[in-house]
Amino acid sequence: DGIRDLVLSLVGSEMCIRDSNDMVHSLLTGGNVNEAEVLTAVQKADLAFRMLLQVRNKLIEAYREIQQIQV
Repeated sequence: DGIRDLVLSLVGSEMCIRDSNDMVHSLLTGGNVNEAEVLTAVQKADLAFRMLLQVRNKLIEAYREIQQIQV
């Protein structure tokens, strides 16, 4: 269940980042978007990206530890 939850969380993070990008694009091209909502979306995307980086770092760290195990 832990791996499944992690993957679902990562997919949700990626969707959050895409939504933020779309909102920023809409704001910059004159779309009908509330600036406060765009700011909130960008902040959520920033947190999601930071989480993705932390997960990546932990996976790399675990991989390196496994490499050091002598068989």
